[in-house]
Amino acid sequence: QVQLVESGGGLVQPGGSLRLSCATSRSIFSISTMAWYRQAPGKGREFVAITTSSGSTVYADSVKDRFTISRDNATNTVYLQMNSLKSEDTAVYYCAAHGTRNYWGQGTQVAVSS
Repeated sequence: QVQLVESGGGLVQPGGSLRLSCATSRSIFSISTMAWYRQAPGKGREFVAITTSSGSTVYADSVKDRFTISRDNATNTVYLQMNSLKSEDTAVYYCAAHGTRNYWGQGTQVAVSS
């Protein structure tokens, strides 16, 4: 049973923007810290950004000032706005919900290339 549904990945040129979305149920969203991770080809999964239920945010140094994580409590959705994309941002991006249980999305591919 899919608990987190991601969308918004694709191919973009360097310097471009993309917005990823991750929708889940209210029962998961309301009690969870929501996060984005990514896994580049041949590398391990790494932390990108996180937002708590109160709206606090933390970012990886590699994406700070370029990416913005936000959450919409009305639609139980978390977003990742990605600006000034670089080739090194190419990866599969995963949404996660951290609470009494951990849930993971299926991943969405982001490719940054000219």
